Amino acid sequence: MTSTTPLRRQPVQQRSAKRVERMLEACASLIEEVGYDGVTTTLIAERAGVAVGSLYQFFPDKRAVVQALTLRNLEKFIQAVDARFSSTTLDHWWDAVDVIFDVYVSMHREVPGFSKLHFGDVVDMRLLDDRRDNNTVISDRIAEMISSRFDIALDDLRLPISIAVEAADGVLNLAFRRDPAGDREILAEAENLVRGYLSARLPG
Repeated sequence: MTSTTPLRRQPVQQRSAKRVERMLEACASLIEEVGYDGVTTTLIAERAGVAVGSLYQFFPDKRAVVQALTLRNLEKFIQAVDARFSSTTLDHWWDAVDVIFDVYVSMHREVPGFSKLHFGDVVDMRLLDDRRDNNTVISDRIAEMISSRFDIALDDLRLPISIAVEAADGVLNLAFRRDPAGDREILAEAENLVRGYLSARLPG
């Protein structure tokens, strides 16, 4: 779990929750179109069809809206990986690595704003959690899932997974700079890099 709560107050009524959801969707589409720097609270409110004052009831500023969107993307990522883990035969931990890569690449191609925002580094290295950097939040969640699925001690996974995430992050960024859909050769190299490193560090 993260320690960061971007909302000023939680929406308690379904109508309010839907309004907040519209704000997040509007923010995502605007980031896709103009990037983080081009987004303003006024533009978000206009795109969502709400008054700016309504936005400020829930979010203090643009950063908080983007933070909420990024946290939502993190949960989408974790839920998608978990669903694939449950529906796929995973004979080895590297099968899990394949799933994680596939989900990330799919989100990059399909989720509005994700290709520009990723997990928040463009805004703040600690956007997901004010106590840990974004990649550590991601790697901790991945380590927990792999530990649970393959009965590998969590303490044995944290450092290798953290290093694998950092390495993959750099190579994946290169893949998507070369081709907005992801350069296939570089994507394959990123996966090979992670597999090779983890094979030397994890059992089996």
